[in-house]
Amino acid sequence: MLADSVLFLSALYTLVLLLANWGEETHATALAANNNKHKLYGDEYVMSVVAQFKEALEMTTAPGGLLEVTTIERDGVPVKAFAQAPGSMRDLWALSTGHGDAEYLIYNDERWTYAQTAKIVAEFGGWLMEQGVGPGDHVAIAMRNYPEWMMAHWAVNSIGAAIVGMNAWWVADEMDYALNDSKPKVLIADDRRLEAFAQIREKHPDIKVVSVREHNSPVEAKDFHSAMVDGAELPAIDIDPDSVACIFYTSGTTGRPKGAQLTNRGCITNVLNVVSMGRAFATASALAKSDGDRGVEVQSPPAATGLIATPLFHVTANNCALQAGTLAGSRFVLMYKWDTLEALKLIEAEGVNTLSAVPMMTRELLTHPDFNDYDTSSLASMGGGGAAVQPDLVKKVDAVTKKARPAQGYGMTEVCGIITYIAGDVFVERPSSCGYLAPTFDGKVIDEKGKELPVGEMGEVCVKGAAVIKGYLNRPEATAETIVDGWLHTGDIGYFDEEGFLYLVDRAKDMILRGGENIYGAEVEFAVFDHPAVLECVAFAVPDERFGEEVGVAIHLKDGAMLDASGLREHLSTRLAAFKVPKYIWFLAEPLPRNANGKFLKRELREVLDPASAD
Repeated sequence: MLADSVLFLSALYTLVLLLANWGEETHATALAANNNKHKLYGDEYVMSVVAQFKEALEMTTAPGGLLEVTTIERDGVPVKAFAQAPGSMRDLWALSTGHGDAEYLIYNDERWTYAQTAKIVAEFGGWLMEQGVGPGDHVAIAMRNYPEWMMAHWAVNSIGAAIVGMNAWWVADEMDYALNDSKPKVLIADDRRLEAFAQIREKHPDIKVVSVREHNSPVEAKDFHSAMVDGAELPAIDIDPDSVACIFYTSGTTGRPKGAQLTNRGCITNVLNVVSMGRAFATASALAKSDGDRGVEVQSPPAATGLIATPLFHVTANNCALQAGTLAGSRFVLMYKWDTLEALKLIEAEGVNTLSAVPMMTRELLTHPDFNDYDTSSLASMGGGGAAVQPDLVKKVDAVTKKARPAQGYGMTEVCGIITYIAGDVFVERPSSCGYLAPTFDGKVIDEKGKELPVGEMGEVCVKGAAVIKGYLNRPEATAETIVDGWLHTGDIGYFDEEGFLYLVDRAKDMILRGGENIYGAEVEFAVFDHPAVLECVAFAVPDERFGEEVGVAIHLKDGAMLDASGLREHLSTRLAAFKVPKYIWFLAEPLPRNANGKFLKRELREVLDPASAD
């Protein structure tokens, strides 16, 4: 059954990448004589696509199909799930190894096939098992986007253990916190991350260390490619679908990140949500332009080539792009870090057709002065997540590129990836929407008292489904606050329209979204308050053209204390990752405004403080 499933899903996901995102030139025979990408089709056409999309999604997930949606119970709560999904991430990887000699991971001049990767995954998994790592254990990964990131990822999951994705921006103190919280048996790290770990090594004497692309490690470490058991094969083990496959840290309101526990079932559910949504949008577009002709033939293109521009320790790149594309036999071009000119070169050289990035990256690519000097005609999709795509950027993708279509998945770490999805002409005509619910989600909007609100009214967005995380590691109170009776409280304020499309208007929580990185004001405030001169401090988002938002702080010093912006940033450099250090700093002579409950009025400060007056 699984063998049949992977063939179907591979073809299906390939269509997702090149159809639903999505260029229209050769996707369906019915479109060949009716191609005009830059035309805005208007309300009638869009409503036709919406109707076709809903019908296609219903057919795709109907009983008896490979993407059948059913209802299961989890912790006594009924939730939607895929009836025939692979049982674990080990099973998903095992299915993917059938792509054999097809290219899989590309980094600089390196080319790793699925077969080569499978050998390393099995043999490194064997080494991990020799170190006593098994089901229920944790293995931390701290590195940039090297091929070894995914090799280690699949190896850890294939023996039933969970990866701990460490933010590559973290300084030693932040790494120390996450290691204490997750207690991994093994740390796999590159040179920069080993330098940070060396500062705290004595606090973690029992952690075994594996080095990646490091020949002069500051700590005793086993080289990754020598940590192998020759001839080892994937172990034949049963893995509980609801066991933890991955722990990704997301910023929290207590000043420290929270470890979100993504399950095997949740990760696989996300993969199939991406597949089903893409298939439905692709089918809808083809049928709408063929006047509903059910005889339209949707052509299957070659396996996609994706450019991975965002970090693999986030669900955007890992869960939504690489995990799903691995099942499809896609090839991935990995970037060490974002560089716009380098991205243009890679798109031309590798024939990249999908770009999954945060909006900042897409905008910088389209506005780069050398954009027209490179052949970007292979691009069929420019989308991603990590931040809302600004409406003007949606239409810019459609207008500037030769055939690329805009796409967006709204989601969060707490659902292993996407919640809603929107693409193509529907997105162009509704650029303010973040999309339609993926098939395994129920959604509602509630008021401050928890009452469900009708269509069109704004409130907090809540969702329920099999992809919702197990909870936060070692944070039962935070888990109970965020997940209530199976419903995940997203902290986002929005509304559903009459067609079921979601619109987000604000965030209930004090989160700053900088270039796809989530930063909570409390985390910044805790670090600022650690300076002896600071009496009062609030942190908040400041609009930024490049990153979407930057960190701003308003500070009131103790009487007689002296502190300037340079001194504060130096203080914060050892306590926060560089991207969390405030760009905008205001030193206020008067105490910060408060409400009747004594809470600082962040919104009022944000509205009255001029970025041009900041230090």
